[in-house]
Parts: sequence; structure tokens; C-alpha cells
Amino acid sequence: MTSRTLVPAFLACALSVPAWVFASEYDCLIEARQTVEIRSPVEGLIDQVHVKRGDTVRKGQVLVTLESGAERAAADLARSKATMEGSLKAAESRLDFARKKEERTLELFKQNFVSAGALDEARTQRELAESELREARENRRLNELELKRSEEVVKLRTIRSPFDGVVVERYQSPGEFASTNVKNPIIKIAEVNPLHVEVVIPANQFGKIRKGVVASVRPEAPNGVFKATVTTVDTVMDAASGTFGVRLELPNPGLQIPAGAKCKVTFGGK
Repeated sequence: MTSRTLVPAFLACALSVPAWVFASEYDCLIEARQTVEIRSPVEGLIDQVHVKRGDTVRKGQVLVTLESGAERAAADLARSKATMEGSLKAAESRLDFARKKEERTLELFKQNFVSAGALDEARTQRELAESELREARENRRLNELELKRSEEVVKLRTIRSPFDGVVVERYQSPGEFASTNVKNPIIKIAEVNPLHVEVVIPANQFGKIRKGVVASVRPEAPNGVFKATVTTVDTVMDAASGTFGVRLELPNPGLQIPAGAKCKVTFGGK
């Protein structure tokens, strides 16, 4: 055996990849990890679209805001109700007075200065005061929940990015009506770091490529060779073409590799 045949066999052993793989180059396609069309969860007029085509965005970044004057006013009203102390303080004061009155009446009853009816009346007033305090606390809790609901309604008027990515397309502009209809997206964004590399492999090679194997990817643009790792090997083949799919994950921290580019992949190659 010559040295030229020993080198690839040694590399194949080191990477746990069969020697045949080093001589095999396959066509592949580089795709975005995920592409999402952003729609509004509620209907309303678009106030601002904060990004344009080609912009990079971060997860949580504001993409679109809808007009929200009425919703914010409702939230302010709910906040005012939730922070009002008058009813609760008054109920607490009435209960404190009723308890003291009941205690005084009880002492007078023990000394035969008041009738049993007066004592019953004092106890009833204390029980009513306790009921009023419970009602005031329940109303306070309801007002707090209403405030939370109103704040969530306001949040729905602000649309944020679900992940780091790039704006692929912008379909609507300020002043247009945002609908919840799935046919009316506002913008489209794509996650391009990392990228996915999709490869179709002949069925007779099934079992020779495993998860975790590192491959070399040469995109049509830009020039260069990049390392990608096998993340998925399909276990269901396409009977019509006699092939199965393999997906690799390709890091793209500088966003220098465009999604949608054709490429060549060599498993275990340099």
C-alpha cells in the first residue's frame, strides 16, 4: 500500500468516518436555520415599522408597534383603580371601631349595664365590618388583575423579534392595517447563525454518516471552506429517488455566508 492511500485511511480512522467518504463530494444547499413571517396578534393600524429589509435584529428587539392610545388609556385607568387606598382604609377603620365597640359592650353587659340585644347589635356591626373589609380586599385584587390584563393588551401592540436574525422582507408600512389573517404578514425574518446545510445522499451509503461527524463545506459564495457538523441523518428514505437526507449545522457568526447559496460538501475532508 502506498503512502497516498495510507493518509486518507488514517484520517478516516481518526474521525470515525469510512475511508470512502474522503473521496466523495456532494451537492448541497445552505439554508436559514428558520424563517418566520411576523404577523400581528391583534388587529390595528401600524404606527411604526422599526426595521427595513437587510437589517440585523436581536431577540426581543421591537420590530413593529401598533397604535395603542385607547389601550394605554384603559391601562392607566386600571392602574389608578388598583392603587386606590380609600375604600380599603375606610373598611379597616370601620372594622377597628366595630371591634372596640363590641369589646366595650361586652364589658358593660357583664356588669349588667346593657342588654343582650345591645351586645348582639355590636357583634353584628363587627361582622358586617369584617364582610366589608373582605369585599374591599377582593375588589382591590380584581382591580390588580384588571391592570395586569390591560398591560398585557398593551404589550400585544408591540411586536418583538423571536430570535437573532436578518430582515428578509418588509410587506407593510406605517398607516396600513395589521390583520391577524395568516395571509397578511408584516415582515419576514430569518435566523442565519447558525445555518443549515441540506445534503441528499445515495441510499447505498446509509449508515456510513453519523451525527457529530465534521464535514467541509464550500459555498458558491464566498470563496473558502467552512466546517459544519452533522446534526440529523434521516432514517426514512425517499423510495422514488433512492436517497436519504443529511443536515449539518454551519456556524456563521460574521454572517459572511448567505442563506440560499449552493455548495459542495465533503465528509471528513480538509
